[in-house]
Amino acid sequence: MLELTPWRLAHRQITVGFTSRQGGVGEAPYASFNCALHVGDKPESVQRNREALAQALGFPFESWTSGEQTHGKTIAVVTEEDRGRGRLERESAFAATDGLATNVPGVLLTSFYADCVPLYFYDPQVQAVGLAHAGWKGTVAEIASEMVQTMGSAFGSKPGNIRCAIGPSIGDCCYEVDDYVMEHIRRLELELPSAGEEAPALHSASPGGAGKRLLNLKEMNRRIMIKAGILPTHIECTSWCTSCNPDLFFSYRKENGVTGRMASWIGIKES
Repeated sequence: MLELTPWRLAHRQITVGFTSRQGGVGEAPYASFNCALHVGDKPESVQRNREALAQALGFPFESWTSGEQTHGKTIAVVTEEDRGRGRLERESAFAATDGLATNVPGVLLTSFYADCVPLYFYDPQVQAVGLAHAGWKGTVAEIASEMVQTMGSAFGSKPGNIRCAIGPSIGDCCYEVDDYVMEHIRRLELELPSAGEEAPALHSASPGGAGKRLLNLKEMNRRIMIKAGILPTHIECTSWCTSCNPDLFFSYRKENGVTGRMASWIGIKES
């Protein structure tokens, strides 16, 4: 488990982090801590890994809640009655949902990754949390901004109070994209705030040539958060690249599409 240490130390009422691929029961090509049901792994292995994570976090397995991700920007507000959706089978998960938000203690929000960007949200003023899954499509759809708006309408969160974090994903060292993707990126880029000369570039020329670019999805999402009203000082961002570290992370690109998924999680602890 990779915990978000600054939040763990400052906000002990929540649990938040990201799994590695290590320490589970899955067999190749899902070795070993695969947490997703949709990749072809044995369901019983996935369930055992999910149970182990929930137990390690001090949550009952019944609290595990997830959506069926489709690279969109739909956010589900999770109620007490929704607790546990998607934990045993895909059919009960929130359909076509890439973001989850709740203010209910004892609900463990989870989502799944193998290069896409995990986004975390926490409002300590109203005690509400959120998770969002952002590949390039979710990034272009500004799912981060959608989460900020959803937390505002559902819980009364103000952007200036929300803390955000950006977890391990494929980095701009490895994420080569073509003209089709860049057409969408450039349209969004025009709307994003400047982050100063010292900020990372959103994209750069690829050594592979042929007009391809290396895309920085983490920085794209950071600037979308700032555009949505999040204070830059309230955003944490990891430097981990999932493609550069295949011993630690599953990577869709590195493993040619046949691999497991890590889980992001966030939850408010019951007092």
